[in-house]
Amino acid sequence: MATQDRLTAPIQSVKFGAPKPQLLVPLLRTEGLSVSYGPNQVVTDVSFDLNPGKSLALIGESGSGKSTIARAVLRLLPSGGRATGRVEFDGQDVLGLSERRFRPLRGRVIGFVPQDPGNSLNPVRTIGVQAMEAAALLDEPSKAIRKELILETFAQVGLDNPRRVYDSYPHQLSGGMLQRVLIGLAVLPRPMLLVADEPTSALDVTIQKRILDLLSRLQRDLDISLLLITHDLAIAAERADSLVVLKNGLVQEAGRTAAVFSSPKSAYAKKLHADVPALNPDRYARLRDPGFRLLDTGAGKPPKIEVSAVTKRFSVDGKVLTAVDNLSFSVPAGTTHALVGESGSGKTTTIRLLLGLEEPDSGKIVVAGQQLPERSSASLRGVWRHLQLVYQNPFTSLDPTWKVEQLVREPLDRFKIGTPGERVEIVREALANVGLGEHLFSRKPGALSGGQRQRVAIARSLVLKPDVIVLDEPTSALDVSVQADIVEVLLSLQARFGLTYVFVSHDLALVRQLAHTVSVMQRGRIVEHGTVSSIFDNPQQPYTRSLLDSIPSAASGIARLPQPRARRILTKEKIA
Repeated sequence: MATQDRLTAPIQSVKFGAPKPQLLVPLLRTEGLSVSYGPNQVVTDVSFDLNPGKSLALIGESGSGKSTIARAVLRLLPSGGRATGRVEFDGQDVLGLSERRFRPLRGRVIGFVPQDPGNSLNPVRTIGVQAMEAAALLDEPSKAIRKELILETFAQVGLDNPRRVYDSYPHQLSGGMLQRVLIGLAVLPRPMLLVADEPTSALDVTIQKRILDLLSRLQRDLDISLLLITHDLAIAAERADSLVVLKNGLVQEAGRTAAVFSSPKSAYAKKLHADVPALNPDRYARLRDPGFRLLDTGAGKPPKIEVSAVTKRFSVDGKVLTAVDNLSFSVPAGTTHALVGESGSGKTTTIRLLLGLEEPDSGKIVVAGQQLPERSSASLRGVWRHLQLVYQNPFTSLDPTWKVEQLVREPLDRFKIGTPGERVEIVREALANVGLGEHLFSRKPGALSGGQRQRVAIARSLVLKPDVIVLDEPTSALDVSVQADIVEVLLSLQARFGLTYVFVSHDLALVRQLAHTVSVMQRGRIVEHGTVSSIFDNPQQPYTRSLLDSIPSAASGIARLPQPRARRILTKEKIA
């Protein structure tokens, strides 16, 4: 058999015997599935069916039990975890199988795509070496043929130069490429079921769409059933045939996607629907109105931020890379300006220049009427007093050994603002402004939720009463419901104190909700600039249109896959 035939042909006697007539049973069924860790039950009485060739999404916020259910299906619960009930795969209860009897299923017929490729791939081993481990599941004795199958699978998942990828280390590839590698390794043995745990949560919107399109195509072409785990109802509505909505380990609602999406019955499903930016672009219209009024009435007034003809180059491996090229934009006081674009578009370099962490090669940056000085601690101290940054991930930006009160008070201590007693009052006020009570003052970041940590980071940026706050992907690590709370806090603070925001994000749906003006960046240049309505409603550039077309939206219709072909049947005898 030719190598290509080996890749595309259904795996039959190689693993589990010849195909048999299709059985009228779900490929995956859970009945009364519960999971406990010691005395704590985290998943309770979960039941659902996933039919052959179909897709089902488990949705809910962090702690809802989505990933725990997936690990129970894969028999990968951590030590101390105990699952009860039934998990049937192809008609056979596999929950009670020993690890020795279940191991032939994992990887071969039940594939897994984890959330974070950075933690899933060994950084000191090449992609090829790690791919060979997955290829061992093919029962192909020839190493050369296994390598060819790997390369062909890499090409099938959209990696342009499979041989370069094969020889690369993980750090030499982008996040989107690494996610494609993981998908390729998962589908290499041609599983019957693919479990994808938040496979696009950290990716740009265009890469996210390509990865989701890839999963849909592989599902169709390879006759794979897909169990998709996500907190994003818009993605689930666009990509899944059916949904299971979870909260605190309990099923809140389940059914066909169209029915759950169009008329959610449970209060929690309704809240999830309301919190998805792509589905509710005008949710914060009232809070944004003051900024729009400033845009209308502020003609002739000096902007709070003015970036004029700024260029920044870096030398990489002896080559000159232009990260920011003749960049110009301005931000009126009291408004939010968004910088959007794919990874590598220059967004991060732009905010580093704005914060004085890098010096432009040419051009100038003016903040609150003062030109940004040369980069030195002394000259920039005054700038940082009025220009603060909220990082993407508060868990890594906040000192884990400090208490909340210390974290928020530190800027006051460094700038020697007020007496010790006055600083305590300023900290208390800042935390109250972001909705955090005094009972949290003595906690450390590890004892806070993701949303609480981000509120602490925002309070820390507020204590100096800055004019400008730079928001670097401030909600990308948060669930959609927590994200909605943070956005409301930010807009409320802006309306109350007249703050000016520079908002960096790859989530265009969120930008539509939060920003007043937008600059679209591509390869270091601004390709389009204007108000949110002009950019989103009437984009002029193909690149902008491609970004907007990548926003998940069930309104565009849920893609329906054709009926599955005759499939491989894993008989009870073979499992046993």
